Amino acid sequence: MKKMSFKKTALLALLAISATKVSAQPHALFDTLEKPKLISKVFAFTEGPAVDKKGNIFFTDQPNNKIWEYKTDGQLVLYMENAGRANGTYVDKKGNLIACADEHDELWLIKNGKKKKVLLGDYKGKLLNGPNDLWIHPNGDIYFTDPYYQRPWWTRTKPDQDGQKIYYLPKGKTEAIMLEDSLKKPNGIVGSPDGKFLYVADIGGNKIYKYDIKEDGTLSGRRVFADKGADGITLDERGNLYLAGNGVTVFDPQGVQIAHIDVPEPWTANLCFGGKNRDVLFLTASKAIYTMQMRVKGVE
Repeated sequence: MKKMSFKKTALLALLAISATKVSAQPHALFDTLEKPKLISKVFAFTEGPAVDKKGNIFFTDQPNNKIWEYKTDGQLVLYMENAGRANGTYVDKKGNLIACADEHDELWLIKNGKKKKVLLGDYKGKLLNGPNDLWIHPNGDIYFTDPYYQRPWWTRTKPDQDGQKIYYLPKGKTEAIMLEDSLKKPNGIVGSPDGKFLYVADIGGNKIYKYDIKEDGTLSGRRVFADKGADGITLDERGNLYLAGNGVTVFDPQGVQIAHIDVPEPWTANLCFGGKNRDVLFLTASKAIYTMQMRVKGVE
């Protein structure tokens, strides 16, 4: 076997580093000459997008108490009225929409936009603060954040719980388990497709945290993933994390910022990948919804 010269070895190493840097550039994720495309601007405040198996996207208009569906063919249809002031949503394996129903601080299972079942109504006999966002583990466990945001439709003016926490509801159970109580205001939440890691945006502490998910569903190994807060968050197939807030900020799997997408609205609340090929980034931003064609796919 021939020995490789020092110069050739150094050159190959340099090329490998260059390739890594190129793959991490914004143009590897999307066409940098393109901007988010406005789909509609007829809402009060959009939130909580979730995608089904076909690529259709559900999202909420919380102040108007409605859930809408944006279909893969571009149709925008009303999915549900009197939607429990739904905030974050997620589609389970059976095609049901699981919603953070903020009106009475519950988790709902919604079937076909008509039937709803309350999955969770309290924690240890007290009202939750207001479930905000959720992610469903591949095994069916539901992880959700519970910050406190005073709502105009509430009669109470202070929380019943003693903190703003992260919980999970094991599949088939009716009692939640508290996982984390030291964050200032947990908001967006998403897990890796293999079910091993959980990311949580602490919008109050201006941090993104990453946790290991243990076999029993609990969390361990908390570490700071990025020194930046966010509203909603999502992952792509390369492990990049997308943060909604002031537009969209993208971090690579090591927690290094690699891209930013400007959105012409005061606030970008949430986001997910949808479309038939899961390569359309869908944005809920203030009174509007936008889409952007991507060169990567989502994993939710």
